Amino acid sequence: MNTSLRMMGLAAAASIALAGCATTAGTGYGGGYGYGSTGSAYGTCYDCGVVTRIEQVGTGTAPSSGATGAVIGGLVGAAAGRTLANDSSSGRRNTATVAGAAAGAVAGAAIQRNMNDGRTYNVYVRMDDGRTTVVTQNDLGGIREGAAVRVYNGRAVVR
Repeated sequence: MNTSLRMMGLAAAASIALAGCATTAGTGYGGGYGYGSTGSAYGTCYDCGVVTRIEQVGTGTAPSSGATGAVIGGLVGAAAGRTLANDSSSGRRNTATVAGAAAGAVAGAAIQRNMNDGRTYNVYVRMDDGRTTVVTQNDLGGIREGAAVRVYNGRAVVR
C-alpha cells in the first residue's frame, strides 16, 4: 500500500511538471517563447526606425554670447569653491569663492557658446511599423541617413 501511494504521488508530480511544458497552439514559430511577428526574441520596437532624410533648418549664423552660461557657471563655481575651502580660515574661504566664481564663469560661457551654434535639423524617420515621423533637434549626435534610430522624448538617437 505504501508503494502504491508513492507511485501515485510520483505520477501526479510528473503530470504537473509536464503540464508546465505545454504551449498554446499557434502557426509557425511566431506563437510562443517570446518571439514577435518579426521573429525576434526581443519583439517589435514601437519607437524604432530608419532615417530617410536629414535637412538643416537653422542657418547657424547667430552664435550665442555665452553671458547666461557665464552667470550660471560663476554661481556654481562660487558655491563649489566655498564648499571646498577650509572652514577654519575666512580669508582662504573668500579667496576660494572668488577663484571658483571666476573659473565657473569662464567654463560656463565656453560651454554655452559650444552647445548652441544656432543650427537645427529636421530628421525624417520611417518607423518600423510603417509610420513616418519628423523630429527637430539641435544636434545630430552621429545620426546619418540610413541609420537605425530610436525616437523618444522628441529626439532621434542612434540604436
